[in-house]
Amino acid sequence: MERLVETQLKNWKNSPRRKPLIIRGARQVGKTWLVDHYAAMHFNNYVKIDLEKRRDLHIHFGDNLDPQQILKHLELEYGRIIPGKSLLFLDEIQACPRAIMALRYFYEQKPELHVIGAGSLLEFAFGDISMPVGRVQYLHMHPLTFYEYLIAIGKEPMAACILDPPETVDTLIQQKILSELRNYFFVGGMPECVKAYRDSGSLVETFHVQTEIIDTYRDDFSKYNPQVDKTCLDAVLLNTARQVAEQIKYTRLNDGHTGPTNRKAFDLLTKAKVIQKIPSCDPSCLPLGATANQKKFKAFILDIGLLQRLCQIPVDLELKQENLLAMYRGKLAEQFVAQELQTWHSSELFYWSRDTRGSNAEVDYLVVYKGEIYPVEVKSGKGGSLRSLHLMLGKYPNCPQGIILYSGTYHIIKEQKLIFLPLYCAATIGDRRPTIV
Repeated sequence: MERLVETQLKNWKNSPRRKPLIIRGARQVGKTWLVDHYAAMHFNNYVKIDLEKRRDLHIHFGDNLDPQQILKHLELEYGRIIPGKSLLFLDEIQACPRAIMALRYFYEQKPELHVIGAGSLLEFAFGDISMPVGRVQYLHMHPLTFYEYLIAIGKEPMAACILDPPETVDTLIQQKILSELRNYFFVGGMPECVKAYRDSGSLVETFHVQTEIIDTYRDDFSKYNPQVDKTCLDAVLLNTARQVAEQIKYTRLNDGHTGPTNRKAFDLLTKAKVIQKIPSCDPSCLPLGATANQKKFKAFILDIGLLQRLCQIPVDLELKQENLLAMYRGKLAEQFVAQELQTWHSSELFYWSRDTRGSNAEVDYLVVYKGEIYPVEVKSGKGGSLRSLHLMLGKYPNCPQGIILYSGTYHIIKEQKLIFLPLYCAATIGDRRPTIV
């Protein structure tokens, strides 16, 4: 499966400023596959060490973190590790936090050696050690985007059309893309799920895989924090999924525990990359994060396919909906847009909510393009209320235009400063930012 981050991996390999790379992301988004796939093509020698399986090797990352000594021990097991020709891959690196610390010394003393670390629940390991700040680079991985999904199932021409300006794409083609997007809403972007759907053509088979992945995440709950009850984590995850696109209140996430306990569970799930927090902010200036209100926020789940499984959405009924925005009361569409924006544009997402007491005006997302802020609404059609969007455009003249993502084709209303784009165009709005930081 072609992944967008392969380009970033190539740039890292060839960069004269290269540092050891840590690949971050939730479990089963394809981190290990990416390195296996890339290494086979671009390195003469590939040394892969699974530090969760090979706990006997942790002793080599003990008191002495000298890279030369570490490599001597590893070479006895894996053969020669040659700087400039070998890739050293420390998989499941979170199982050995001192291996993460060792990356600093690989950068300082063995900068010519290509070193990658990857693993799940890395943020928990980071809390137990002194991080090598400035000595490593990060690459963030997410589930497959709709574009990557189309390539994976053999629809490359359709994928290419997604990235074309919508005004240049035939209306019939736009409608066909939206039709395929309906399937993506239920398959999602977890690599194993996409593979199951591609190989079997069966949504039922895909749902089995999604259930297995969710069970794996639940099995991980015991690793998060022994002070938070697993039933609380499970309830918070489920109710966050049910409340996608709504303002979150901790007390509403789980009746069986207090608000502070629910908040702790929510923060742990965020730390594990299973859910993402979207704060409201003031769009009067950049950066958006400078005015983020951490007490007023929405959230979305890691993957749209996992979302529909968690919520047990009646697939037979929802697939009959003609309008994508009507599916599961519009929540699937908002989840989709959040995923696309996070992968294509920025790891941090924001929305606008009017601060006036008693007002429920809000705009779903804010994106930045060439230094300007654009409000984005996910709506069911050209008609209907766009009152919040008009209100925001009137209040913030620095926002040049409103973007409406909907289940129709390209349309523009110049006098109202509105542009209507097919829902799949979430991939093409905003600045495309690099994923290595």
